[in-house]
Amino acid sequence: MQIELEAGAVRLSPNQTLKLRDSAGSTVCAVEGSLWITEENQPRDVVLSPGSCYRLKHAGLALINAIGGGAAVSFS
Repeated sequence: MQIELEAGAVRLSPNQTLKLRDSAGSTVCAVEGSLWITEENQPRDVVLSPGSCYRLKHAGLALINAIGGGAAVSFS
């Protein structure tokens, strides 16, 4: 399945995980809430506070998780 987002954000429930494959170069932004991001075969994870963004650097699997409460995430 492939989902294309043109605008807006995806809402994640508390501790819900979103899986992205081969999304290197995409920018992930925490619109609301905090996000935890881990990329396949990378030693360090990234935590985003509301309003911050991170550009995915590696091909493969990336996991985005809502930390604590729910969160809204946008992509570009």
